Amino acid sequence: MIELVYPLDPAPLIGPEADASEIVPVVDENGLVIGRASREYCHAGEKTPFKRAESPENTPIGEKTPSKPAESLLHPVVHLQIIDRYSRFFLQHRSANKETFPNRWDTAVGGHVAYGEYYQEALFREAGEELGLFDFNPQYLDNYIAENEGDREMVGLYITVGAFDLHPDNYEVSEGRYWTIEEIEANIGKDVFTPEFENEFQTYKERILALL
Repeated sequence: MIELVYPLDPAPLIGPEADASEIVPVVDENGLVIGRASREYCHAGEKTPFKRAESPENTPIGEKTPSKPAESLLHPVVHLQIIDRYSRFFLQHRSANKETFPNRWDTAVGGHVAYGEYYQEALFREAGEELGLFDFNPQYLDNYIAENEGDREMVGLYITVGAFDLHPDNYEVSEGRYWTIEEIEANIGKDVFTPEFENEFQTYKERILALL
């Protein structure tokens, strides 16, 4: 399990200033926090193949910040897969307000880790905000790096088992329901789900089912 390791003093700011609530940690592949940046700036990387970024300490103080980073900044996010005893996966329907993949079905809970948070703190916060879910027992499953054009995320993946009374927030999440494995597999590759959910489902399905 990768734990985030924060420096004693605030990490260097990469990119433009932003509200504290919009600042996320920038990490290396071992979870060491090497900087902080706005979520928008982390998602603004040039759409080019990834190359390792130099340490932010190598950027001279006072140097003008470019409007886009030369490459995507690796930052942590959390995902929660919810499954019931009938092997059904609860999925959220992304609202039309979402900038990426609006109106598609996705992992039950997903969101950014805010600067100063750890994975489980962010997990409970996001579950409460998106689904009104506060009382659950998350089990850690894995960390993996998800790379898309202009975005690079270190995902902390958790699972919880149960038939919960869930209440989507109706802003980021328009609705939610439990899907059978057969329903999910019949709709993969048809632009029903986000690509990240499809990859996560296909990669971790057997490990998730083994926890039942």
